Amino acid sequence: MSTSLLTQLETGLEKMALDLPESVPAQLIEYLELLVKWNKAFNLTAVRDPSEMVSKHLLDSLVVLPYIGNGLIADVGSGAGLPGIPLALARPETRFVLLDSNGKKTSFLIQAKRLLKLDNVEVVNQRVEDYRPELYFDAVIARAYADTDLILKSTAHLHQPETRILVMQGKLDETINDPAYVLKQAHTLDVYGLDAERHLLEIIKANS
Repeated sequence: MSTSLLTQLETGLEKMALDLPESVPAQLIEYLELLVKWNKAFNLTAVRDPSEMVSKHLLDSLVVLPYIGNGLIADVGSGAGLPGIPLALARPETRFVLLDSNGKKTSFLIQAKRLLKLDNVEVVNQRVEDYRPELYFDAVIARAYADTDLILKSTAHLHQPETRILVMQGKLDETINDPAYVLKQAHTLDVYGLDAERHLLEIIKANS
């Protein structure tokens, strides 16, 4: 394991006031090293530098930890497991479904789940529109794989009245055109080591 990456991560966690279980930082670096290895063959992320991945992937995922709540959470368009795998490591008592239609990416997610012994994670290789789970979700999170209206439309069948839809953004855009949903709150996020805007939209159903 790279000691310098672990130190960078632990510094970021401290600066962001994120208190994780003792074993988790090392597991996060183990996940990052697996991502670096797979990325060479399968192009899972455009970020190549492991040091950049600490801030752009790990800390950028964990910054939403105070807002996700508990219960059953869907990470839609999970890709390489962002933010789902860092969040699942940080919250072992919370269940996560990582959903992506790309077979190479879900193969990576299955390998990461096995390597990290993530019993609280389920990986689903399917388009979100075709996914029909037995249970509704307490929260649905999306790392801006589409605009907010499309995220709401494509995941609507996963929502119960109390479901919170969490949309991770760079530049803030509070636009919601669907009258069935309202913006509960927009959060400005501060990611250590990342010189870029980060925001989180917390959206709920209008009648909830």
